[in-house]
Amino acid sequence: MSALIVNRPNRISYTYEQTINGTNKEIMPLYCPVKELDWCENWNPKVVYSNSGFVEKDCIFITSHEDSDIVWIVTDYDIEKGHVEMVYHVPGLLVTKLEIQVTPITENRTKAVLTYSKTSLSEKGDKVLDEFTKEEYEIMMDSWEKAMNHYLMTGEMLTGLPNF
Repeated sequence: MSALIVNRPNRISYTYEQTINGTNKEIMPLYCPVKELDWCENWNPKVVYSNSGFVEKDCIFITSHEDSDIVWIVTDYDIEKGHVEMVYHVPGLLVTKLEIQVTPITENRTKAVLTYSKTSLSEKGDKVLDEFTKEEYEIMMDSWEKAMNHYLMTGEMLTGLPNF
């Protein structure tokens, strides 16, 4: 019988609130590995596994990080509740959960609350957590908000923003 190793997680979690100029039904489909190609400048998934061809619960997609493939799993996608949850794993480094809650503010304005929770799996993962600062997260989320609002207004991708 092998020895079980139980470690206290080294985890950080940041939340950011965006105001998106659109309805839940306009916004929710944009949280999709395929649709993000339309509005997210540096987004480049390698493979998407989906019955519908778009985001859905249990959709799996793969992106690259340095020399590793990152496997993303959509664990919840509910347009009516305005909720999306995705988890991705970078082998030997970290596991990240992204949770998005979308709530109408007015008829054409929506609040999106995005929470990234990252858990380190190694000393190298600890360094990644140290480098993922709240300031960096806020820059990423501000860029995401600007890009999505621009796309919803013009139907075109906004370029030149910091990577997200």
